[in-house]
Amino acid sequence: MSTENYDPYYPDQPVVDQYLPVWAKQPAFAHKPAFIWADDRRGGAPSYAALTYSELNAAAQRMARGLLETVRRGDTVLLLAPPGLRLVKLIFACQRAGLVAVPIVPPDPSKLGTLSPAHRHLLRAVSQTRPSAAVADDWYIDAVRNSPAAALKHLRWVPVGHLEMDLHLGSGDAAVADGDGPAGRAGYMGCGPGETYLIQYTSGATGPPRPVVVTAGEAAHNVRAARKAYDLGPGSVVVSWLPPHHDCGLMFLLLTVVSGATCVLASPAAFLRRPRLWLELVAEFRATCTPVPSFALPLVLKRGRPEHGTRPLDLASLRNLILVNEPIYKASVDAFVEEFGGTAGLDAASVSPSYGLAENCTFVSTAWRREEAKLRSGLPSYKKLLPSARLPSTTAYSGEVAPEIDIVVVDEQTGEPVEDGVEGEIWVSSPSNASGYLGHPSATREVFVRAWLQPGRATASFVRTGDCGVVVRGTERYLYVLGRSADAVVAASDGGHRGQRRVHAHYVETAALGSSPDSLRGGCVAAFFATSSPSSSVTVVAELQTGSGNNVHLRSICDGIRRAVWEEEGVKVGHVVLAERGAVPKTTSGKLRRGEARKMLAGNLIPKVFEAFYDEDTPARSGDGDMVVCGTSWVVGEAGTEVAGMVVLASGSASHRQRLQSSL
Repeated sequence: MSTENYDPYYPDQPVVDQYLPVWAKQPAFAHKPAFIWADDRRGGAPSYAALTYSELNAAAQRMARGLLETVRRGDTVLLLAPPGLRLVKLIFACQRAGLVAVPIVPPDPSKLGTLSPAHRHLLRAVSQTRPSAAVADDWYIDAVRNSPAAALKHLRWVPVGHLEMDLHLGSGDAAVADGDGPAGRAGYMGCGPGETYLIQYTSGATGPPRPVVVTAGEAAHNVRAARKAYDLGPGSVVVSWLPPHHDCGLMFLLLTVVSGATCVLASPAAFLRRPRLWLELVAEFRATCTPVPSFALPLVLKRGRPEHGTRPLDLASLRNLILVNEPIYKASVDAFVEEFGGTAGLDAASVSPSYGLAENCTFVSTAWRREEAKLRSGLPSYKKLLPSARLPSTTAYSGEVAPEIDIVVVDEQTGEPVEDGVEGEIWVSSPSNASGYLGHPSATREVFVRAWLQPGRATASFVRTGDCGVVVRGTERYLYVLGRSADAVVAASDGGHRGQRRVHAHYVETAALGSSPDSLRGGCVAAFFATSSPSSSVTVVAELQTGSGNNVHLRSICDGIRRAVWEEEGVKVGHVVLAERGAVPKTTSGKLRRGEARKMLAGNLIPKVFEAFYDEDTPARSGDGDMVVCGTSWVVGEAGTEVAGMVVLASGSASHRQRLQSSL
């Protein structure tokens, strides 16, 4: 895969920051918006604020001077800014100043000092990265100083408003002088290609988020590879509401600048509040590219149809509808294209299923581009999923140029490559491979490995992704990302011998949701093995929509989940928990945290509305007097109510009893 720039008049730079002066000097780019912020908080039509290439370049230079009045080159700085243009400026200013940036989603100031997940993550970042300073809005700094969070009060706080003022003259000038010179040339003191410029945290879907160390050169290579894969350039317009603090949301900030494109930004909260906003921005700005997690499609189908807004939609400009966050279900994509293809002009060939992870900066692959997809009839699929990569026709690369980002599927136990059609762990090798985990040497050795996997090629560095995948060969070779290996559940084979078949949790969750789509919340169903279950089968925790009925109805939902999962996936469900809205833990990018849900359930931290235990072979066991035999199941519900002809003896919290009693 070649990542060379297309235009010799705009040669590639070794670090992303150095593209800014190139664009800022060109008359055609100086006053062109690099980023546009869409504010949808007030309702009605959004308001917009633009940041041109010349303004961003000047802001990076100005804020770099201000930062170097407080910290020294090479220091680590926490960036506690919400999504918006200020965060964009800070990210580029840190690279211009030669600092290591740690972007973190600012916790709700009213919850500082509590055990909220966001606050715990902030304390984790402070402990692991040991920042020399933290940058935030003035009002946020005041909230920290008035909070009980002692660990945060000891940080050196820098008001971002102070950095934006043009008052920083003198000693800082020398450190960032000649900002339009190439990185590595005398006079430029920003991050060089081999220097750490970013610590981005993993999503934390399968465990505590880990701090990934990224050099400026690794990031530059990654976004150049993505630019080539998505065919982006100065004429491209991107719309993104992804969290800009890490992974794909952050990569698209860098990708915009490397491409000389324009990016329209909105907050994740704005999308969740009004999903149709995403499509309205695509239509208004004639966007050519937009990255979204795969869960966005069914959410928009439910809450973003034409009846949910009055502004017309024209999506014909899209060349890349980039889908990230596996799994990517073909049925969801087909339904979305059917809804918005005819009336809104969405081209099915624009759909670009993709794959990425923080340990490779972000981008790894995409299955196809628009022009190539038009040559095929329909989207290929495997086990209901779309592919996330199109691979070379042979692994030996004889007569072919080896790809810069190399993907290999290996046996999880031996590390040896497997044949096409055999499932295994996905390994990725490229110059975009990150430098490891900060302060986690054992985890770094386990995930970032050196191996000889391809005939005729030297030993190479690989990232073990922890994702299960399979390469399927047809007219072309495609990679399908099946799910996280750690989240898979083990089902009994047809012969009854447990351990013969592995089923990825998302298949169980999809079947469960499909059994009661009008009662359960999409994307809020988690399946896992739980040792606290009365049987060795799977537990399903599902969030209820508002007003989901009485105990008899709730019991039928549980039974329907169990039946659907067995019929569709051959997996026995032994425990179903119907929970309140917001009970299932997720990452900032919307991924389910199944392991955390298991811990919360074991610690009785899931706010339950109703639960049922199933076991076909074991006699009923009495616990604390809150379960009774009901056919082949135990049921926990409202005390004193009748469920399927049996009286429930006890239930959960008083709030649950009061709510359920009112529904009877």
